[in-house]
Amino acid sequence: MALKDILVHVDNTKNCATRLETVMALANECDAHVTGVYAYQRPVIPAFIQAQIGQGVLEEQARQLTGLREKAKVDFNEIVRKAGVRGEWRAVEGEAFEVLRLNARYSDLLVLGQYDPHDDANEGLDDLPDRLVLSCGRPVLMVPYAGRFTDITRRVMVAWDGSRLACRALNDALPLMERAKAVDVLSINPQDAAKGHHAFPGADICLHLARHGINAEAHHVVADDMDAGDMLLSRAADDGASMLVMGAYGHRRLRELVLGGVTHHILKHMTAPVLMAH
Repeated sequence: MALKDILVHVDNTKNCATRLETVMALANECDAHVTGVYAYQRPVIPAFIQAQIGQGVLEEQARQLTGLREKAKVDFNEIVRKAGVRGEWRAVEGEAFEVLRLNARYSDLLVLGQYDPHDDANEGLDDLPDRLVLSCGRPVLMVPYAGRFTDITRRVMVAWDGSRLACRALNDALPLMERAKAVDVLSINPQDAAKGHHAFPGADICLHLARHGINAEAHHVVADDMDAGDMLLSRAADDGASMLVMGAYGHRRLRELVLGGVTHHILKHMTAPVLMAH
């Protein structure tokens, strides 16, 4: 399936322009349409508080929120114009999670920015990416808040463990891997043959990719003394991966958030874009 319909979260964070730059480059490469969605909410202020604040303050607050929304629209439309892609702007009133979850279901790919704890514009959105990965029903491309990423299909690394989630992510990433100059399939600590590994881990899935015209190489590492998330990030950096593909939340999300897990670790520490699917 070709990648023809990309939905991107537009907001007022510092890294939004970088996120849009990544999306425009991908849209040009795939000849895809880009829809920018800006979710906004009017503050709910009890009547007795409004009386104390005063109408002038409330009107100024409303003007500021409208100004932020209009600036995001102007910036998005200008980036679309310069990139020469087909684009559409949507400003939707509602909670960001609900707005994006609904709109994502009518697209091929949802693009989000990694949560930046140092950006006040991210307030209240720290769990937005993992909630959407679990519920939107589409692959989610996460763009790190640090760095520039305009050639994400150059070298793709697939985290492969033979699981349903890894299979789903790999299948969702096929349109991007078909454009990649190189694809590496990495299996970490593949000792358990019951997980679906061949005698040589990754060989079977590389054969499947070859039938799609994708020349992938299988690699595996055994490192019981290192966290799998750290190993993934380390190998991705060492191999110069431009994008990581992986299944998300093989364990219950609450368990991963409390005890730690690969998905949660990657969401916090990614250094290259990550395509996730659940």
